[in-house]
Amino acid sequence: MAAPQNIYDDPAFFAGYENLRRTGTGLNDVLEQPALRALLPPLAGVRVLDLGCGFGDFARWARAAGAASVLGIDVSERMLAQAAARTADAAIAWRRQPIEALDVPAGSFGLVVSSLALHYVADYRAAVARVAAALAPGGHFVLSVEHPICTALPEQRWIVDAEGHPLAWPVDRYREEGPRRTRWFVEGVVKYHRTVETYVEGLLAAGFTLRALREPEPAAGPAAGRIPGGRIPGLDLHRRRPPFLLLAAEKAGDR
Repeated sequence: MAAPQNIYDDPAFFAGYENLRRTGTGLNDVLEQPALRALLPPLAGVRVLDLGCGFGDFARWARAAGAASVLGIDVSERMLAQAAARTADAAIAWRRQPIEALDVPAGSFGLVVSSLALHYVADYRAAVARVAAALAPGGHFVLSVEHPICTALPEQRWIVDAEGHPLAWPVDRYREEGPRRTRWFVEGVVKYHRTVETYVEGLLAAGFTLRALREPEPAAGPAAGRIPGGRIPGLDLHRRRPPFLLLAAEKAGDR
């Protein structure tokens, strides 16, 4: 098994990422998180496991929405330190642990969420099997990843014309699954490309029932690019290809 990646503890990477999140204008803030939250079951009284919890934003939101408790795990010591510093809630716990080594009591959660983390994990099927074991019968698993048409090639960028206007988004080697080494704040960030088919089939093989598949896009027309309090330049460009893939699944209940 490939060693878990911990790029978030790289000082240069962490500084860049922290600055992005501070602005609240990243695509995960304005597009991915609203789409993910729309797929969640009712949270009242639910025990939640957050895989790749980062700064703990989702954990705090889930508690405010009625979750009984949240356990956030992350491989990054820096991320967990920030999560703890921003949280004053005894019902939220943090644990330093890679997703690949998830170790929690069987059937102990009603909801597992993973936001933009599983494309850093080499063995997706093994991770999904661990999630299935962690869930109680009838529990839910909601995940988001970078869309496979974005991870197919190492360099994520538009083909542009002589004036720099985007013409097309290139997709190649789509069926060749595996690591893609790219630059995001720093060189050498490894993301694992896999097809939409593999993401869905991995859930089905673990015994899940697929409940939803979403490829969220910004609003069209006059609202394109707009967010509360302003506008993000170029946000409407993401209507031309989806940046994220979201899946919602349910574990079989008792019969």
